[in-house]
Amino acid sequence: MPNRPSLHAVESGICFVDTVQKLNDSYMTGKTHALDWRKTQLLALKRMLVENEHDILKALKDDLGKCKTEAVVAEHGFLLSDIKHTLKHLNKWVKPRKVSTPMAAWPGKSFQQPEPLGTVLIIGAWNYPLQLLLAPYIAAIAAGNCAVLKPSELSPATSSLVAKLIPQYMDTSCVEVIEGAKDEATALLACQWDHIFYTGGEAVGKIVMTAAARHLTPVTLELGGKSPCFVDKKTNLQVTARRLVWGKWMNAGQTCIAPDYVIVEKGTEYELIDAIKLELSKQFGKNPLTSRDYGNIVNHRHLSRLQSYLEGMNVVHGGEVDEARPTMAPTIVLEPSLDSAVMKEEIFGPILPIITVNSIDDGIAFVNKRPKPLALYAFSDNDEVLDHIIKNTTSGSVCTNDTMMFMTNPELPFGGVGSSGMGSYHGRAGFDTFSHIKTVMKRSFALDVPFRYAPFSKLKLSLLKKFL
Repeated sequence: MPNRPSLHAVESGICFVDTVQKLNDSYMTGKTHALDWRKTQLLALKRMLVENEHDILKALKDDLGKCKTEAVVAEHGFLLSDIKHTLKHLNKWVKPRKVSTPMAAWPGKSFQQPEPLGTVLIIGAWNYPLQLLLAPYIAAIAAGNCAVLKPSELSPATSSLVAKLIPQYMDTSCVEVIEGAKDEATALLACQWDHIFYTGGEAVGKIVMTAAARHLTPVTLELGGKSPCFVDKKTNLQVTARRLVWGKWMNAGQTCIAPDYVIVEKGTEYELIDAIKLELSKQFGKNPLTSRDYGNIVNHRHLSRLQSYLEGMNVVHGGEVDEARPTMAPTIVLEPSLDSAVMKEEIFGPILPIITVNSIDDGIAFVNKRPKPLALYAFSDNDEVLDHIIKNTTSGSVCTNDTMMFMTNPELPFGGVGSSGMGSYHGRAGFDTFSHIKTVMKRSFALDVPFRYAPFSKLKLSLLKKFL
């Protein structure tokens, strides 16, 4: 089916049909199927990251106020590690995956053969504008695809830098970077793709899925939601607070897998709050708004959104803002109304609600009444409590006695469930996401038994049953 722009794309005067066709033509030459091409492109991407580290870190600082350490750990270094892991395992991933063959098909052999999908669209997010754009691209290259990359317009410095660097290092016949906002994204979604990979919010995720449905295009949606964090009354409170502060307030809370709210048993909430306050002071100083290690809110519109969440709330710590940066101090809200926006919407900012329950089972029931989260965290010294939480809740990922650390393991697929997303990536899971795992059975002409062919008889049926 040829690519045709949507009515909106035509009205906006934007059309990327020719771009997609150029990539499709390049893909059809078969060049991306070659293992050497894939490795060369991955090494070129690595070189791009290494040679331009200074400019990359500056762009992340300009867009989100990311300190160097945070930018290296969560974005630049993360991608280098991803490339290293992919190169190490790619020879194995591309090989046929042997499976058994039933007696009825003997002599023969069966296997699964990964093959590229074709030309894919990758739409990045603004909160980790480099990692969330290039990590899927690494997987797409490894699987042998052509790609269009759409950076987020809300992180303009990173978007501009990626658009500048990619053509300098990568095979431009097989990749294109398209900058822009709603009109450009809409025009891209109007085209026909072999896969769409989107990272962002649920509302736009629905738009992406609707657009994909027009061409029956498969999608991977990495969305988000409200990731809960259980803190058992029997826990190492000091370490719990330290790791909770690290995971919640990295990138000023603008992380899809950040703990969105904490569940504690009644009577232990103030002890936890005091431990968090102490740890916040250790990590960001007495005035986090002046800390070089504390990030910015992406723009004033999002800062206003976060301020509105605090209206009528019991703010027990923080709440101060710096309009100039812009940013908001780490903020703790105790017992917010369950009907409030802060408990209904993904916060995506430095506000941490704490709610109390009578028991861990009450907390589990609370979580299970709500949409399935992207991540779930639980802190306890008791393994039975942790196992009970894991067994009786559903989430994209679980991490016990820490936050977000599962992202460091490329052997663990990352993805959501339900409204928090569909599909997964990282490591081999990413390779598989951008591959078609083709099933193959190879047979010979030997032993062509006649009893499977008509005309049938009771004897033939009896023999066939023995092989089924």
